[in-house]
Amino acid sequence: MNAAVDALGAVPSLLAVAIAALVSGVITWSSRPLLQRYALARPNARSSHSIPTPQGAGIAVISATLLVASAWAVWANIAIPPALIAATVLIAVVGFADDIKSLPVLVRLVLQAAAVGAVVFTTPETARIVPALPLALERGLILLAGVWFVNLVNFMDGLDLMTVAEVVPVTAALLLLGLLGDLSWPAALIAAALCGAMLGFAPFNKPVAKVFLGDVGSLPIGLLLGWCLLELAWRGQPAAALLLPAYYLADSTITLFRRMVRCESFWSAHRTHFYQRATGNGFTVKTVVSEAFALNLVLALLAIMTVRAASMAVTALALVAGMIATGVVLRRFSRRPAS
Repeated sequence: MNAAVDALGAVPSLLAVAIAALVSGVITWSSRPLLQRYALARPNARSSHSIPTPQGAGIAVISATLLVASAWAVWANIAIPPALIAATVLIAVVGFADDIKSLPVLVRLVLQAAAVGAVVFTTPETARIVPALPLALERGLILLAGVWFVNLVNFMDGLDLMTVAEVVPVTAALLLLGLLGDLSWPAALIAAALCGAMLGFAPFNKPVAKVFLGDVGSLPIGLLLGWCLLELAWRGQPAAALLLPAYYLADSTITLFRRMVRCESFWSAHRTHFYQRATGNGFTVKTVVSEAFALNLVLALLAIMTVRAASMAVTALALVAGMIATGVVLRRFSRRPAS
C-alpha cells in the first residue's frame, strides 16, 4: 500500500509528464525522416499549410502516452482498463492506414465505433451519468457521443499547435482533479502521460510545423481524452466534463449543423471551422492558437471551480460563463480583426 501511495502525488505526476515529453520528443525527432518519405501531407484547397509536411507524429504521442501511463500504473498497482489500451491501438492503426491511403468513410466509422464501443460496453454497469435512463439507452448515447468526440478532435486538428492548445490545458486540469481526489487514478495517469506527450510534440508542431499528428494521433487522442472526460462525468461531474472541451465541442458542432443545413457534404474535409475562418479573416496562426489556449485555460478553471465548490449555483454560473467566453471567441474568429 505504501508503495502505491508513494507512486501517486504531485512529484510522481510531474515526473511522468516530463518522461512522456522526453519519449514523445525523441520518437518524433527520430521518425521524421521515415514520415517524410512515406506519410507526406501535400497542400490542397482545404489545407492550412502551404508546403508538403510529414504527418504521423501521433505515433510518438500515443506511444509515449501508453508506455508511460502503463509503466506508472504497474508501479502504483493501478489497473488501466485493457479495453481502453486495445481500443486506442486499434483506432491508431485505423488512423495510420487513413494517413497512408484514404479509407472509405463507412469503413472508418465502423472501426471507430468498434473501438469506442469496446471501451463503453466493458465499463461496469454501476458507472452511470443519468441513472433514470435505461442502461442500454445511456450506453448507446455515450457510444454516439464518443464517435463524434473522436472525429471532432480530428476535425479540429487543422492548424499548427491547435491540438496542443486544446489538449494540454484539459489534461493538466484532469491531472489536478486526480491529485485532488476528484478523478479516478487510471484517468489521471492517462491525462498526465498525454499532457507530457503533447508537450514533447509541441516544438515540432509550432508554426511553421515540421510535422503533423495525422489521424494516427488525433483519433486516439480523441478516444483517450473522451474516456478521461467520461470518467469525470461518471464520478458525478458532468458539468466539468462539458466545460473542459467546450471550445472544441462548440466550434465543431456548430460547424457541423451549419453544413448540414446548407446541404453540404459535412463528412468531407473543409475549411469552415471557426478557427479556420479566423486565419482566412486575417488572424495569424499564433493569434488564433494563443486565444484558443487562453480560452481553454479559462474553461479549465471554471471546470475545477464546479468540482471543488460542489454547488448548483456555482455550477450554473460557471456553465453560463463558459458559454459566454466560448461564444465571444467564436464570434471574434468569425469576423475580421479590428485594424
